[in-house]
Amino acid sequence: MKRRVVITACSAITPIGYDKDDIIDSLRRGRSGVKPLRDDGLLTDHIHSRVFGTVDYPIDYQFKRQYTKTMGPVAFYACQVAKDVLEQSGLSPDFITSGRLGVAFGSTHGSPTVQRNIYKTFFNNLEAEFSSIGAVDYLRSMVHTTAVNITRMFGITGRVIASSTACTTSSQAIGFGYEMVKYGMQDAMICGGADEYDTTTVAVFDNLLACSVDYNDRPECTPRPFDTKRDGLVVGEGGGAVLLEEYESAKRRGADILGEVIGFSCNNNGGDLILPNLEGITTTLQLALEDAAIRPEDVDVISAHATATKMGDVIEAQAIDAVYGDGPLVTGLKSYTGHTMGTCGVIELIMTLYMMEQGFIAPTLNLDNVDPRCTMLRHVRELQGTDINTAAIQNFAFGGVNTCLLVKNVGTAAS
Repeated sequence: MKRRVVITACSAITPIGYDKDDIIDSLRRGRSGVKPLRDDGLLTDHIHSRVFGTVDYPIDYQFKRQYTKTMGPVAFYACQVAKDVLEQSGLSPDFITSGRLGVAFGSTHGSPTVQRNIYKTFFNNLEAEFSSIGAVDYLRSMVHTTAVNITRMFGITGRVIASSTACTTSSQAIGFGYEMVKYGMQDAMICGGADEYDTTTVAVFDNLLACSVDYNDRPECTPRPFDTKRDGLVVGEGGGAVLLEEYESAKRRGADILGEVIGFSCNNNGGDLILPNLEGITTTLQLALEDAAIRPEDVDVISAHATATKMGDVIEAQAIDAVYGDGPLVTGLKSYTGHTMGTCGVIELIMTLYMMEQGFIAPTLNLDNVDPRCTMLRHVRELQGTDINTAAIQNFAFGGVNTCLLVKNVGTAAS
């Protein structure tokens, strides 16, 4: 028996704010979170791109030392947003530790800042510093550090899924969590992702000529999704989490229902590991609609992946056109935050939930002149007040991994 899956709590640490009101205000005002790249002591002199979607405000972590010793920066983000959603949810301590709550959470590659210090010691043969590598350093740096630090801090004993598929990490985590609840494997799931500030990620994309370089002196003017003068992505950081819960249970306990996940798809292009693939992405969008049992015309707005790379935006526009035509409105939320890597799916879902609640669609920033190859879409270029019933959140990753989430407004989800 398939069960309905609703979102009953959410939290996001983003370059445009941590507090819900701050994020909404940034979306309404068109305020960018892209800042000058900080010199973190590694590769900075060799990187052409000098911009980053930065979390530049303090966060008051109130974690006990017994937990923080296994946490790198990425796990701090993850545990903070997980703590937020558990506090919002009103779930009982007994349920949290019952085994009926699971975790689906990931990052692009664990904690690179911790990894860097380990490798520096090894490869430079710094024997005098070997003793500085602690027994818990692997736990702080490993790729599943976010998921297991969440389980440890809150005593969660249910299923653990540690997705690590680059830009689809958190959207895949949400989708897999949705399936866990939908098919009765768990009654609730904490889902999301996190990635920390690190210039090695920038260096990777910079070396592939995929990073923005033309706006180093004007960080707020990039990225530019779908714009004729876009010149690449902007790497960002942050963390986000949502609580997914079986609908009847949430209703019985009087939980706030923020939205309903009605569809999810995930597939692979089966070919090139870097270049976007029109057939693969198009199939993903179609499969999500099939899973939700809705028609293309039922979708009101699309949160596009829209990284502002030269071909990525064009291929995505063609896929949207092939599936939806000129039906839904389209916005690119990375224009506010940069590309927050493994976190982008959950952050963009949470922004979409906020827009649903408030009745507006934030425009794509810096979209001054639409690329002629992308003009077939209904781009949102100015703040638009409108009701959103159903939204699609699309994300695509290196490795050819494609995801799409479909979410329904609380007004209809609670019926």
